[in-house]
Amino acid sequence: MEASPLTQQARPETFQPKIVQLYEALFKDDIDAEGDKPEGFWREFFLLKPERSSLQEILAKLGPDDVLNLQLQTQQLFFRAVECLKKGSGLAHLHALETLTTFFSAILRKKYTNPSSDIIAVLAGLDQVDSVFTDFVGALDTIIRNGKSMEVRQTAVEVVLSITSGAYQTSLLTYFIQRDLFPAIMKFIQESDSSTRVLEPFTLLGLLANYNKFEFQNPYQLRLNDFVNEAAIQKIIRCVGYACRDLRGQYIDIIQDLPEGWSISTTLNMIGLGAIAPGSKANQKPTYDPEVAKQMFAKLPGEDAAVLLGTYDFSHANKLFCFNLVTLPAEKGEEQPISSFLSLTSYLLQHAFLSTRATNYAHLSLMVFRLLIEDQLLCKRICSDESKVAVRLCRQRQPFLPVARGDRILATSVLDTMIDGINHNLRRRLDISLYTLCVGIMLRIISYLSRSRTRLQYHWSELFRSLLSLIRFLTTYASDLKTLPHFDSLLDLVVNLLALSLSAGEAFLPTPAAYDDLFYKVVESGEILIKFRDTYHLASRPSNSIGTLISVSTHYKTMLDSGGSKRNLTSTEVAEVIKQGYETLSIQAKEGLDGWERYREADERTLLKKMARATVSDVQVIVQAK
Repeated sequence: MEASPLTQQARPETFQPKIVQLYEALFKDDIDAEGDKPEGFWREFFLLKPERSSLQEILAKLGPDDVLNLQLQTQQLFFRAVECLKKGSGLAHLHALETLTTFFSAILRKKYTNPSSDIIAVLAGLDQVDSVFTDFVGALDTIIRNGKSMEVRQTAVEVVLSITSGAYQTSLLTYFIQRDLFPAIMKFIQESDSSTRVLEPFTLLGLLANYNKFEFQNPYQLRLNDFVNEAAIQKIIRCVGYACRDLRGQYIDIIQDLPEGWSISTTLNMIGLGAIAPGSKANQKPTYDPEVAKQMFAKLPGEDAAVLLGTYDFSHANKLFCFNLVTLPAEKGEEQPISSFLSLTSYLLQHAFLSTRATNYAHLSLMVFRLLIEDQLLCKRICSDESKVAVRLCRQRQPFLPVARGDRILATSVLDTMIDGINHNLRRRLDISLYTLCVGIMLRIISYLSRSRTRLQYHWSELFRSLLSLIRFLTTYASDLKTLPHFDSLLDLVVNLLALSLSAGEAFLPTPAAYDDLFYKVVESGEILIKFRDTYHLASRPSNSIGTLISVSTHYKTMLDSGGSKRNLTSTEVAEVIKQGYETLSIQAKEGLDGWERYREADERTLLKKMARATVSDVQVIVQAK
């Protein structure tokens, strides 16, 4: 009997999507590969839904030289995708956008010998790069501005993020400088239907505004400076607030640090009987070994912290942005954006020592607060009852500051955050820049309070204890610290802040008892202050007021010694002597202790370049996860 022509073939173990077969056919390493693929190939290629993980996997196997050898195929893909974007109709151009995002994230991050020229060769070739990239950027501008749906427009933003982060150190970004995308991006932000959609375009603006901004006049910086659309600014600030809250949540997932009030449950937990405590166990977070928790903290903050670069740039360039950042009220059931931003800063500072990346993001947040405090109108608001807001501050590492519940004047939460920054980053390789920022922000707040004679209810004793502990640390580890760059500036800043507090404390400390406590602490630290002065030869430097601190300490030491009593005095008796001593005390303070230099971005050039690179790395991770 003749065999039937309808024979059953063996069923394959796995079905391979047609688009994956097309990927493999396109990137086949075949020296006899024909020239351009036929029109039907590309029509089908962009009509089929992309399998992005498969494309990522195929491209990840290729080394830089392999990609260069396949430049005919990579150029074909890029040219055809650009043509598809220019036509801008149907599903094909959404698929082209998704394909390009994955293509760029895989191809551009490879370690090429000559990044600029090699990437140009891979994408377009030197002869055609101008015309192709001009068309490409123009098409993206049109889609971001007027795409048929928010999803398509968002995907176009992701394509720009992908190529911006992947080619940041190359000349390709000049095409995005020549064709200003700022109006299109801002139109997208303004029309976005949720705060989550704002995160990526605003992060993109941060990258574009930082591209070679110290080498030439970056047009995106000028755009940020001139922008006055308050509705769009407020959308961005809410997005920053939500992002900060989510980033803080990653720290809280490791250690729940919310101080609890007394209850039967907390008492049983304290004595090791938490298992029999009443209440639901469903929401309890796992408890990690300290070393495991430390390793987990070292990986934070998450990649969405890239939004902080744009936040800094907008704060530096735009007064209206700063005003809204400080004053924008909370939406119903949510935190005020400034509260979330300060809260994240406190978590970054407590863990800054764990990684350079966390330290850099902490720097960036601190620079925003420095800019806010240096604006005297905003500083007035930050130090007034108008600014009262609840801020969740980090309590994941000892020493802890006193628990503060409910709404407080914003300046008190800022001061708490600075104290935590000082207390939790003491290392022999001290981060001078971080400490200069923390102490400098304290100085600017206290300077405003003393000039305006604003008495602030606050646990001032913690601030002065922290500063004197810092002096003790600087004295103990002088051999390690003396050679650090800009160390002298930090010494002067710490000394002059204490001297200002002694000479002007009556103007801003809330009670005579708080002023007495400051003198008590300075007198108590008398020997350390003398050793500190001699170790760093401060008496020979006119830029500090160490003489003010020593003279106060000496004055009271003389009074205490002249009492004739051989026994040790109690703290109450010493406090009484301090009160008596005011009559004969003359504080010879330097002029201008409450003065400070305004922020100059050029002074932070090195750090900001590092931050741009760190943000690029984080954006690459975000894009790759798409």
